[in-house]
Parts: sequence; structure tokens; C-alpha cells
Amino acid sequence: VNGLQARTFGIWTLLSSVIRCLCAIDIRNRTLYHITLFTFVLALIHFLSEVFVYRTAALTIGVMAPLMVASFSILGMLIGLQYLEVEALSQNKKKN
Repeated sequence: VNGLQARTFGIWTLLSSVIRCLCAIDIRNRTLYHITLFTFVLALIHFLSEVFVYRTAALTIGVMAPLMVASFSILGMLIGLQYLEVEALSQNKKKN
């Protein structure tokens, strides 16, 4: 890894963490929720491609940890998305 790649990955990690913190603060913001979910999907795709497509990473605990975090986060956020949809529908009914 050269310096540019390391800095790029560091900035990506910082950006993802800022987006995820903002979503935690305003969890009812559907746009931010979808963007946050997408960051976990991108992370999962990235690590899976490094292991299985490019073969630049071995399936060790250092790679399995982000895979598990991304997978469980996606699952949890998809479950949470259903609650956001139900809440949005109930609030629309209250307005009408």
C-alpha cells in the first residue's frame, strides 16, 4: 500500500463514520438512513471483493470483523427501515 492509497482509505473511513454518526443523531431522516445503509453495503462489497475477486486479503479475523459488522449492520438497518416506513405511514394518516 502506498501513501495515497492509505490516505484515501482513511478519508473514506472518516467520511463513513461521520455519515453513520449523523444517522444515529437523526435516525428518522430517511435520506440519511438510506445513505448510511449504502455505506455498509459498499463496505461489504469492498471486503468481499478483496477476499474473493482480487485475492489481496486472506479470510482472517482482521477481514472477517468488518465483514461481520457490515453484514449485521445491513440486516439491522433493513429491519429498522421497516419501522421507519410504518412510522411514516402512521404520521401521514394522522395528518389526514
